[in-house]
Amino acid sequence: MTRRALVIGCGGTIGGAWTVAALAALAERSGWDPREATILQGTSAGAELVTMLAGGFGVGDLVDMQAGRSQHEVLRRHLADTPPSIPPLPLPLPIDPTSVWRRRGGHTRVTGLAPRGRADASWLQRLADAVAGPDGWLPHPGARLVAYDPRRGERVAFGAPHAPAATAGEALRASWAVPAWMPPVSIDDRLFVDGGAASTASVDLVPGDVDEVYVIAPMASTPGTRGPGLGGLAEHIALRNPMSTILFDEIAAVQARGVTVVAITPGARDLRGLGWNFMSRARRAEAFEAARRTAPATVGKALAEAGV
Repeated sequence: MTRRALVIGCGGTIGGAWTVAALAALAERSGWDPREATILQGTSAGAELVTMLAGGFGVGDLVDMQAGRSQHEVLRRHLADTPPSIPPLPLPLPIDPTSVWRRRGGHTRVTGLAPRGRADASWLQRLADAVAGPDGWLPHPGARLVAYDPRRGERVAFGAPHAPAATAGEALRASWAVPAWMPPVSIDDRLFVDGGAASTASVDLVPGDVDEVYVIAPMASTPGTRGPGLGGLAEHIALRNPMSTILFDEIAAVQARGVTVVAITPGARDLRGLGWNFMSRARRAEAFEAARRTAPATVGKALAEAGV
């Protein structure tokens, strides 16, 4: 039997909406239910979606949620709890100034200098509590939620062997703890922030015994691909370009093990429909409808390029 991993990267409110559209297109074209993956790994907004999938909700449920027609109280409330587009003023206290000496790329060097966020993360805790099993973790045995420890310069996939013990709520809040937006989360006497600070998807943390890895990464794109206008240029320089560089380096390392990787990232048409502010609550519904139109072609191209 083919052992598959589904890896979903960070992306905020808008990236999460695009990812749901991409998941729907992937399920339709492949006939594969992502809940059947051996490994379900998510980072930040990806961890949010993995929490839902690992908790038993299907792709159709996530589509209904984004379309505003869900019959599940958990999903209806979660959508209503989408955080505002602008965070509250953060506390003037850096997370860990020593992070400037970290050698890893991405945004790790500045992560520790970011002030501590003050936004309310209880909406994430409620989601995790609603789907977690009696042991406090997610029912899917391969569920993993990635966060970053700036003090050690280390990414941790909670749920993986040898990772610190954590409840699903703790791990989800840690994975979503965007610096200067959401507060860091203390687990096992360590302080964790958004895993996207170090890698948009941490593909290289997937174990080597899988045959295929499906990566959906809304905050990365192939070289030269960016959103329109000055907003798209700024987003590309500050976020998309460094995240893309790390993602494709990780994919190359996984492919070197002999693993097939299907990399699904937004193309130019996708980005035109998403806009540059990936935390824009006001544009979520509009972005989702645009993604439903563009994601099928993007997913089809990724499957064809991977030969699956």
